[in-house]
Amino acid sequence: MQDYRNQTALLVMDVQNGIVARFAQTGTVLLPFQKAVQAARQHTIGVIFVRVAFRQGYPEVSPRNKSFSALAGLSNMTAADEATQIHQSLAPQSDEPIVTKRRVSAFAGSDLAILLRSRQINRLVLCGIATSGVVLSTVREAADRDFALTVLADACLDADPEVHRILTEKVFPRQADVLTVDDWIGTLD
Repeated sequence: MQDYRNQTALLVMDVQNGIVARFAQTGTVLLPFQKAVQAARQHTIGVIFVRVAFRQGYPEVSPRNKSFSALAGLSNMTAADEATQIHQSLAPQSDEPIVTKRRVSAFAGSDLAILLRSRQINRLVLCGIATSGVVLSTVREAADRDFALTVLADACLDADPEVHRILTEKVFPRQADVLTVDDWIGTLD
């Protein structure tokens, strides 16, 4: 069996302080994310963190963009704000890039595509908050870019459990393998 690990990256998306605070009411909810990151590191799979953040004054946010114009009103989503920093329980290592995006998809307004291309990555393992936000948008765009995809269902969170279930059981399998973190780790050994 061919080893694809050096062509694979784990994308840990929007697991930043301001978003974690809204979705993760207990510390245990981040355990699958931590387990996935630890497994990737142990198996020499690149880990890339993705966050959403804006410049001071929010010049990237159009008043016509319903969700992002609401974020701009919060005044705590600039790249320097605590709310946009990766949650401390998943602290990136010095060689793990942090990609800053300006929209929902991990590719939108970021340099993610350049990082992946330069590292010859063609397989993505996705986890993030929210399933109906960054995960859905990134699955769709990554599939259109011909990446092989895996979604770690238990390392995705959504405010609506039914939406999470429908996406992971019915929508994502059309474009990605959907596994638990433990099942994914089993494929690495």
